[in-house]
Amino acid sequence: MSSDKPIHAPQTHFPVHDGCLHIGGIALPRLAQRVGRTPFYAYERAALNARMGDLRAALPAGIRIHYSLKANPMPALVQHMSSLADGLDVASGGELKTALDTGMQTDRISFAGPGKSETELAQAIAAGAVVHLESLRDIDIVNRLGQSLGLRPAVMLRVNPDFELKSSGMKMGGGPRQFGVDAEQAPELLRRIAMRDLDWRGLHIFSGSQNLNAQAIAETQEKTFELAMRLADHAAQAPRLLNIGGGFGIPYFAGEKALDLQPIAATLARWLPRVQATLDGAEVALELGRYLVGEAGIYVARVVDRKVSRGQVFLVMDGGMHHHLAASGNLGQVIRKNYPVAIGNRMQEEKSEIASVVGPLCTPLDVLAERMELPAAQVGDLIVVFQSGAYGLSASPSAFLGHPQALEVLV
Repeated sequence: MSSDKPIHAPQTHFPVHDGCLHIGGIALPRLAQRVGRTPFYAYERAALNARMGDLRAALPAGIRIHYSLKANPMPALVQHMSSLADGLDVASGGELKTALDTGMQTDRISFAGPGKSETELAQAIAAGAVVHLESLRDIDIVNRLGQSLGLRPAVMLRVNPDFELKSSGMKMGGGPRQFGVDAEQAPELLRRIAMRDLDWRGLHIFSGSQNLNAQAIAETQEKTFELAMRLADHAAQAPRLLNIGGGFGIPYFAGEKALDLQPIAATLARWLPRVQATLDGAEVALELGRYLVGEAGIYVARVVDRKVSRGQVFLVMDGGMHHHLAASGNLGQVIRKNYPVAIGNRMQEEKSEIASVVGPLCTPLDVLAERMELPAAQVGDLIVVFQSGAYGLSASPSAFLGHPQALEVLV
């Protein structure tokens, strides 16, 4: 038997054959044997390729697409993404090393984030990466380091806009922020950059992330273009690159729908000629992470115990929130909601019980699915958490309580 029917909403990315989920063309039980143990994360190359292909087909040809490593810094995955993306965006010296190992052209690697250390800045300058300046301190230190290294650092100015991305799961612009410099301060910093021996490349304006409202994203992009063109008047030369951030979200919870790219593509197609004419042909880049990799990954753990407490079924796994903090609801959720979860080796069985899926940690927070309708699982079955390709292992407290680290594979 085989089925291409969505078995567990909103999971539609991986096929099911003979009752088992397949990822990378491999049945889940066999993949678990190949990995050697549970828990593990698995990311699928074909899904990564398809997402990038669909995105490029939808957007205007002149838009560059950057992959943001903070979504998933697994080296093998980053290596694969480097072959698909036009640039890599990092936020630490460790991520910079991972990006440099890919062979991506170094001036297509950008380094953003507040509080970059002098050591990290020196690494980036020596590598030829583009440093995103986020304060007056950054300008002075990068200029001094460039002189001491005998290099002219490539830099961009990150701007905290005076607007935010509405309906955003995580706001990173508008209001007081630790990211970038306020839009009203940017003209003065652009003048200071022009007075230093710095190779100014352009502007980085990031407003928010995890947004499923296409109209809100399109409206924010329009405001971003308008702000960039105003600020460019204060620079010594036209910017060569305008990084307008991302914000593209993926659906996790009941009632959420996939992002409609059409309004965003239409806005970009309308503005791109005007922006490039005004800014002497500047390239425009989208900085995306979760949208590119989030739906291409799953987290897999094995049921090690089945308990009934006062009438409620608990499926106890060998993995939990220490590997997947986001799925536990403890990474930004105000009201806890379940990620899509399934019994990966019982995909075509009727849902027959209400169960909570919990981990081995000695805390009531270690819950990856609360009172979900699932097939009756037994010890040894494989629990799958979908939408796990972004902000999974690297965003989780893996050292908490000393349990083994989850493995990661790219298939």
